[in-house]
Amino acid sequence: MQRFGFSAFFILLCCLNAQVLHAQGTQDSRLIWKVNKLDLGAILEEEGIQEATFEFTHSQDSAVWIEKVWTDCGCTTVEYTQDSLAAGETGILKVAFDPGSAVGGFSRLVVVKGNLANMMDTLYLEGKAVPKPRNPEIEYPFISGPVGMRQEKANMGDVFTNEPSFKALEIFNFSDSVLRADSLRYFGPGHIQIRQIQDSIAPGHRGILEIGYDGATKNDLGYAEDPIQFFWSDSLLSDTDVIANVFEFYPGFAKDELGSVPAMRISPSEIDLKEISADEIQELTYTLTNRGREVLEIKKVQGNCGCLSLTLPKTELGPGESMDLIVTFDPKGRRGIDQRNIYIFSNDPLNPVQSVILKSRIK
Repeated sequence: MQRFGFSAFFILLCCLNAQVLHAQGTQDSRLIWKVNKLDLGAILEEEGIQEATFEFTHSQDSAVWIEKVWTDCGCTTVEYTQDSLAAGETGILKVAFDPGSAVGGFSRLVVVKGNLANMMDTLYLEGKAVPKPRNPEIEYPFISGPVGMRQEKANMGDVFTNEPSFKALEIFNFSDSVLRADSLRYFGPGHIQIRQIQDSIAPGHRGILEIGYDGATKNDLGYAEDPIQFFWSDSLLSDTDVIANVFEFYPGFAKDELGSVPAMRISPSEIDLKEISADEIQELTYTLTNRGREVLEIKKVQGNCGCLSLTLPKTELGPGESMDLIVTFDPKGRRGIDQRNIYIFSNDPLNPVQSVILKSRIK
């Protein structure tokens, strides 16, 4: 039944899109929405139905009203302004979502059709639904202070320098005390901040800590791992590690500028040492070349193992200039098939992060 329902909704969208295409060339009479996408963030199943409100304005001369609203799931219901709106008047559309209907990330579609030709808009409701735990002791095995966590470390994923990233850290209160948001205290680096979403978390219940990570303030690139500590009044200290991959953000540029920006090329992209002894240190080189017309800046080189030593003679290359990255690999203590990855961060706006591979079979 769910498959049939989704297919029917897809066919309906195709038909409505055909109507819009047929109406092209007429005056654009779409409603003006304040936003067309809302993110509810992490929602706990026990928090029940969640509501989001979309606001719109009518700017046409004719009276306007909403004729019909479709959703792609029975878990989503809508209420909306049904009165006629004159030019300049505003209305709202409320969407209610049941978090018990989903697990993990979700994106719900809402299609709104007005009374005028070509008046059809698509709205999106997104978030992450977190189901109730059945066995907290098993599902939150990493206990620190009064709380348990699902994972040993909080993973931010990819973080860029142009804007902070946010992730939800789910915690379970194993203590006998209420954990209140206004008593939460944090100790850690300045580029990381945390806040409690719920006003309070009762004993035997769970909540969400939102972790904010500012890549620009971090002032470093590549893989990063930072220890943080936090506590509530009269509670034991909790700690965890926050991991992230930090990348510099480069805005887009015009196509005719393509030949003038820095452009890094690395040769070879892969080296296979074949069979080597665990007792013999290996030294090899990769050649970095700037094929652009501006200075290439090497901002960082990072290997995925402490067994690698990476050396560059300088950090800048003029147009057409090359240099060697010297890699020293110590295979001591390793056996079998081995692969090392080396990451080079630069100001090449098209490929700001490039990697090379080092393979071997260690005996």
